[in-house]
Amino acid sequence: MNQRFLAIAEALKPALTKRHIALDNADKRPLKDGESQTFDFGNHYVGYLTLSLSFQGSHPDCPALIRVRFGETLRDVEEDTSDYRSWISRGWLQEETVHVDVLPCTLVLPRRYAFRYVKVEVIAVSGKFSLVIEGLTAETVTSAPEEIAPAGGSELARRIDKIALRTLSECMQDVFEDGPKRDRRLWLGDLRLQALANYCTFAHNSLVKRCLFLFAATADETGRISACVFTEPEVAPDDTYMFDYSLLFVNALEEYLAATGDAETAKELLPLALKQLELARSHMTEWTVDDSDVLGWCFLDWDLTLNKQAGAQAVYISAAKAAARLCRALGEDASHPERCAEEASKAAVKAFYDEELGLFVSGKDRQVSYASNVWFVLAGVFGQEKNARILQRLKAFEGAVKPVTPYMYHYYIEALIESGLKGEAEEVMLAYWGAMAEQGADTFFELFDPDRPDASPYGSRAANSYCHAWSCTPSYFLRRYFQS
Repeated sequence: MNQRFLAIAEALKPALTKRHIALDNADKRPLKDGESQTFDFGNHYVGYLTLSLSFQGSHPDCPALIRVRFGETLRDVEEDTSDYRSWISRGWLQEETVHVDVLPCTLVLPRRYAFRYVKVEVIAVSGKFSLVIEGLTAETVTSAPEEIAPAGGSELARRIDKIALRTLSECMQDVFEDGPKRDRRLWLGDLRLQALANYCTFAHNSLVKRCLFLFAATADETGRISACVFTEPEVAPDDTYMFDYSLLFVNALEEYLAATGDAETAKELLPLALKQLELARSHMTEWTVDDSDVLGWCFLDWDLTLNKQAGAQAVYISAAKAAARLCRALGEDASHPERCAEEASKAAVKAFYDEELGLFVSGKDRQVSYASNVWFVLAGVFGQEKNARILQRLKAFEGAVKPVTPYMYHYYIEALIESGLKGEAEEVMLAYWGAMAEQGADTFFELFDPDRPDASPYGSRAANSYCHAWSCTPSYFLRRYFQS
């Protein structure tokens, strides 16, 4: 642990803004065994819940046993989770079973939750009394400023922007969390997209700086940056390392400098950023990423059928070019990252570009995917005109592996913009995020496939997050590219 970097990060820890939202239970319906009541707070919140409970009937002669369930969507609290099957721990399900020994009482639940809906189920009371829920109070928490000017555009664009801003603000805690329901920690891929949205909305740039220093402080003895960082009970890196996420530290640092002009921080962290390029080379033969287990886990998108070889190569090129720009901006020698980008680009065209298809392919089965081609467009291996043709061919290619997350859709839209297809990019954004809005989203989802609404990489939709950091970027696109 780099203690100096850690001290810088801890000095930037933000204060949380707290609000109290009270719901009075107007009907105060008495509840017996097996009965329940669901409460709607009217929007998505992150925070702590207090229940005011009383009874009707004779003096309670036993504890009341209740289950409290929290839902980011209504389906979260209605769905039966008794047969929950997932490789993600059941511990992430937002439900508590509580014995209430004395009634009336004020029951303060200790955990932080992400929710709009709260369902209280009575598991057991005696025949002599019923449970009555007098009301609920939520103490919400965020480090985001309260007010932000809305984006312009159509009614749908403004609606999407409002939801995206709430998504970002709910994930702004003492770090930029990836999701306030599940994981609740700092992931590098999410941070990059949150930071882009933050720069043109809340401008809480000290929080970005804090997160960059947390990643830097927790790099291992070789300089390798973890994919995510825990902050409780103390700061610690996860033992998960991703090829693409580590490289995105370079892009995130370059964008931080461009947004803030904070050359001191950029110079401090530049050696670590350049180290990520060096470490990535250990997963390459000559200048081509290996398609084997030695690559480790490269994310790109939440599709378990996706071959990552070509996409990983493209992320490397993108990071090398970002490193070169960063060096030049700081007055440092950019020749090494420039050479890395040049050599890896030449190798990429030879290894992955199929002249007949006019597309990039990946792996021994020569898979065609949006992830591979989008990242090569962003890496700038070809010029704008040829990149536009690649994206048009990709859209028409039957069997291409499509994006399944807002994370990958962000990069697809970015690639369309970079290829001069700004109108199409706006259409894709409005259609994809607009479909989530039409489903009643208060915040945008971790994963959304319009053709498979119940899709989950975890084996159960109950494990999915419905407020997720990497889905906040419509607010970035609307302000930077699509303002009318």
